[in-house]
Amino acid sequence: MLSYQHAFHAGNLADVQKHALLAWMLDYLTQKDKPLSYLETHAGRGLYRLTSAEALKTGEAAQGIGRVLDWFAPNHPYRQRLAEVAAMYGAETYPGSPLIAATGLRETDRMHLAELHPQEYAALSELMAGWGADVRREDGLAMALALTPPTPRRGVMLIDPSYEVKTDYDRIPRVMAQVARKWNVGHLMLWYPILSDSPHRPMLSALQATFPEGLRHEVGFPPARAGHRMTGSGVFVVNPPWGLAEETARLGAMFARLSRG
Repeated sequence: MLSYQHAFHAGNLADVQKHALLAWMLDYLTQKDKPLSYLETHAGRGLYRLTSAEALKTGEAAQGIGRVLDWFAPNHPYRQRLAEVAAMYGAETYPGSPLIAATGLRETDRMHLAELHPQEYAALSELMAGWGADVRREDGLAMALALTPPTPRRGVMLIDPSYEVKTDYDRIPRVMAQVARKWNVGHLMLWYPILSDSPHRPMLSALQATFPEGLRHEVGFPPARAGHRMTGSGVFVVNPPWGLAEETARLGAMFARLSRG
């Protein structure tokens, strides 16, 4: 039985990295009139309350978005998505990546979301009912293979597991290679945690061997609390859009300043 729930971690520094880059990518791609598809393999519940008992217990949001919002100008796509969600759902809310995407997409675009956890799936289905998303309670990597190439063919896939299932580290490079063969124009974005024992390293080695032109971006930050194993996070993007390298460099510089205190 899956037990991970993102409510304890929503709005943390890993979310800042992931969601800032996702919002930037979608904003860039929607500047063209052509419609696109958005696929997400591990969607979570889609919306979190930063005043919840879970968020307050860890304090990760306070150390994350509560601390670094001014890294982003008011016209930055991430800052805009946060403002739109706050206006719709309340100032104390934080969007998961499904809402980051939904608020940045257009009526002509299509969304496909997968989530296996029963409570998270139920909350996600209720939330996304008004956004026209295809929400599925199924294995997200299986969905990725089943739906690619999607219609419309342009688009983004976010692969964002909790890595609660340890075999994900071995499975993900194989699935991404299969998806890329079927959908060679898709922008595939993988998020991964950087933990003290570095279980991500073999996965990244496999990805870099398969996708030598992929964009790898990693940031470090202080552990959220004593004994916390996560000391950073990373993304690996297949077919990175033009300009993403510069955006990751800008964001990386902000994280470096934070790490220096």
